[in-house]
Amino acid sequence: MTTQLRRNDLVYPELSYKIVGCAYELFNQIGHGHLEKVYQKGFAAMLRTENISFQQELYHPIKIGNEVIGKLYLDFLVENKIIVELKKDGRFSKQNIEQVNQYLKASGLKLALLINFTSTGVVVKRLLNII
Repeated sequence: MTTQLRRNDLVYPELSYKIVGCAYELFNQIGHGHLEKVYQKGFAAMLRTENISFQQELYHPIKIGNEVIGKLYLDFLVENKIIVELKKDGRFSKQNIEQVNQYLKASGLKLALLINFTSTGVVVKRLLNII
């Protein structure tokens, strides 16, 4: 008898799986070495193909009271649940991780996926908002 283990501690596991699948399919179709904007347009096309709702380059103000003191632009907000930030570097920099953590804190959302298109493939980092 085979027992299948299922983790109950993952945030949005099914949606995350679909999002990551879109990134892999994009990489399989176009490969590496493109500008970040090309990956963004291609990723949007993949999400549309999979009928996954999203907003792109979503403006999010940083406020103190009613005063806007800064602004953020999320690459993608998928199904109003998961922030997706795309990069095309060889590795995740501390700055990339801090940027996405700032998005999580400012938005109050639970999960972000930092997706990097590298010369060897797609690398994904899940970042949780510890509220």
